[in-house]
Amino acid sequence: GQTVCLSANLLTPIRDYQREGTNWLATLAQHGFGACLADDMGLGKTLQALTLLRHRQEKGAALVIVPKSLVLNWQEEATRFAPELNIIALDQHDNRQEALTALKAGDVVLLNYGLLGSLQEQLQAHHWSTLIADEAQQIKNATTQRAKILFTLPADFRLALSGTPVENHLGELWSLFNFINPGLLGNHTHFKQRFGKAARDESHMEQLRGVITPFVLRRLKRQVLTELPEKTEIVHHISLSDEERALYEASRREALQQMQQAEGHALMQLLSSLTRLRRLCCSPALLLSDWKKSQSKLDAAMELIVDAIDNGHRLLVFSQFVDLLSLLRKRLEKAKLEYCYLDGSCSSKQRQEAVSRFQQTLVPLFLISLKAGGTGLNLTQADTVIHLDPWWNPAVEDQASDRAHRMGQTEPVTVYRLVCKGTVEEKIVALHAEKRALADGLLSDQGE
Repeated sequence: GQTVCLSANLLTPIRDYQREGTNWLATLAQHGFGACLADDMGLGKTLQALTLLRHRQEKGAALVIVPKSLVLNWQEEATRFAPELNIIALDQHDNRQEALTALKAGDVVLLNYGLLGSLQEQLQAHHWSTLIADEAQQIKNATTQRAKILFTLPADFRLALSGTPVENHLGELWSLFNFINPGLLGNHTHFKQRFGKAARDESHMEQLRGVITPFVLRRLKRQVLTELPEKTEIVHHISLSDEERALYEASRREALQQMQQAEGHALMQLLSSLTRLRRLCCSPALLLSDWKKSQSKLDAAMELIVDAIDNGHRLLVFSQFVDLLSLLRKRLEKAKLEYCYLDGSCSSKQRQEAVSRFQQTLVPLFLISLKAGGTGLNLTQADTVIHLDPWWNPAVEDQASDRAHRMGQTEPVTVYRLVCKGTVEEKIVALHAEKRALADGLLSDQGE
């Protein structure tokens, strides 16, 4: 429902880089190697993967594993750019066993990660010409069931798509490579012995880069989309009220005491306490249903939202806490402000209706849970993004922000991160810099 005009100066580098990416993938596939396409968010990794599937369709059936929220997006992209492929979305099939038994060349099976466990035997029984893991950070933990199943699926060519192949630590890279090129980095113990110091030692990092470079391709938006408007990121500091500060400090002291008494369950107690403190920063009402006093973060969010709407901006508001979005919805309804809404409980139909409404009308605001809408959406109608609460992985927030800051955006984009002063939120944001430095050090100069 939206017409986007792109200049010839912008289209030429896009076409060139996508053609180069597809040729690179085809070359690795021809020589029996797997690949990781790690292009920045919004640069068309799905389109490049579909082009590769078109080139390889005569070699047999292909399997594409995607997050549930992206199944519809893959179907739409395939219909538009690769209509000759026969897309089979197993999520929508009544008889999945029959669909898998009747596969032929040119068929592309779409499957969400959640169904891997229930279809493990059927998937392992088929030899796939191409196996693609979209948003491959989903298998960053090699000990999970979904990762173990993907490692065992037989395929001629394996492709991982991820704009964030490393989010926290180098162990995630090992898991990714154990999928695309098993054995290249040795077993996990050998990898830790050989490259465990890479995050702190540039010489070790250089060695690791030398091993993975032929199999990872990463181009950044600033290199390709030279006409893309600027993105400004602002940390919006919030001071808690005296009542909120007292409650937060009491909870912090209680958490320390519980940690000292937890003994063997200290880690679980720590994670629970951190979550409680983070939720208190968002609003005490998330933990105390009868809380009637100040809610500083929601007050600040409403002030930003109203000011932006009054100045003609359209906004995306993200939070990982659905109940925080519910509190904000009540305030918006009281202020008679229209909004669209999306969280993990929305069906595919509801999701599409919410996206279409925001794309095709002038509703100024879209509330989105981070996990449900942080990937796979094109919402360039918005030019302002608000993150109500910081998440541990900066890459996850960046992906969400890039729902707006991507190809087709014609206005400068402003991203606000709401952070409460003197709380655990400030420490989370401080961790962001370390994690960005690790990813940048590993993936720099991977664009050729």
